[in-house]
Amino acid sequence: MALTDPLGDMLTRIRNGQQAKKDSVVTPASKLRTRVLDVLQREGYIRGYTDEQVGGHDGIRIELKYFEGRPAIQHVSRVSKPGRRVYSGSKELPRVRNGLGIMIVSTPKGVLSDAEARDQNVGGEVLAEVF
Repeated sequence: MALTDPLGDMLTRIRNGQQAKKDSVVTPASKLRTRVLDVLQREGYIRGYTDEQVGGHDGIRIELKYFEGRPAIQHVSRVSKPGRRVYSGSKELPRVRNGLGIMIVSTPKGVLSDAEARDQNVGGEVLAEVF
């Protein structure tokens, strides 16, 4: 079965893994997923990730992060979906929880957090919201 929203699938795997108190989750590999995981790692929401073979296909093992028994990611949701794309300029990027969370943005300069996009003065497609 083909996935219509691979990024949404990865975010759901992370959400479900943390609810089940898993140490890590595995998702199929893609460049976009890797770039989003880079942002999550830079911002401290996951411990890291490694490439791995899963059933003859490339996969990514995501090491989940917890703080005092609670997941580091309290909320993760997809903003721009295949049926409704959401774009934002650098000045209009919304702040998540007064700066406590991040928006992940796909820009011409790569996949960035909202703070990095504001610093570089670039906008783009708002992929996800994390706090």
